[in-house]
Amino acid sequence: MASPYDHYKAVPNPPAKFSEKKKKPKLVAVVDEDNCTGCQACVPFCPVDCIAPVPKDKYNIPIPPVQIKFNECIGCSVCARVCTNLTWDAIDMLTINEFEAVHHIELTDDKFPPYGIPKAPKAT
Repeated sequence: MASPYDHYKAVPNPPAKFSEKKKKPKLVAVVDEDNCTGCQACVPFCPVDCIAPVPKDKYNIPIPPVQIKFNECIGCSVCARVCTNLTWDAIDMLTINEFEAVHHIELTDDKFPPYGIPKAPKAT
């Protein structure tokens, strides 16, 4: 018989210490801000501490959603697994090519600003 807590097995333990991005990842986490409840359950699980609440003035609501600092994301997908298993499923993992095409930003290995190079949208 399955335990009612079996879905927690996929949730990793929070990191003992935070590290930092060392190279450009293959994937990057993206929060669907319209779907995020702002619970911040994902925050303590991020091994590089790259998840933060959206500034309150952006939405002017009591509990703002979170956002991923894409320039610091290492693509580990821990936040997406935590969100899916513990809360709401508001975090998607995109390949770098998908992310760069959608957001018009070329990610780099840089750890310091400007982190990425804005790309001009392709003419259609």
